[in-house]
Amino acid sequence: MVLYNVTVGIDKDIEAEWVEWIKEKHIPDVMATKMFVEYKMFKVLNQDEEESISYSIQYFAKTIEDVVNYLDNHAPPLVREHRDRFLNKHVAFRTLLQQV
Repeated sequence: MVLYNVTVGIDKDIEAEWVEWIKEKHIPDVMATKMFVEYKMFKVLNQDEEESISYSIQYFAKTIEDVVNYLDNHAPPLVREHRDRFLNKHVAFRTLLQQV
């Protein structure tokens, strides 16, 4: 199992809008690629920033090839859509992990 983790820091003033959009639009679009078998979303509880809230979205894939396929063939327009919609209101970083 491979975990593709996306951690997003979102400005507090648009948090509710972002959570609704990510759950109703973005995550379903990612899952529709069929590259992942499951996902989980968590709110980060230990916050140091006063102006933003962080969330971790974890996508689980059967193989590293599925993640590479997603990153090469599906992610660019989805990332662009997120970036454009929440321009200057978020930061994101991605981590790829393998179950041992």
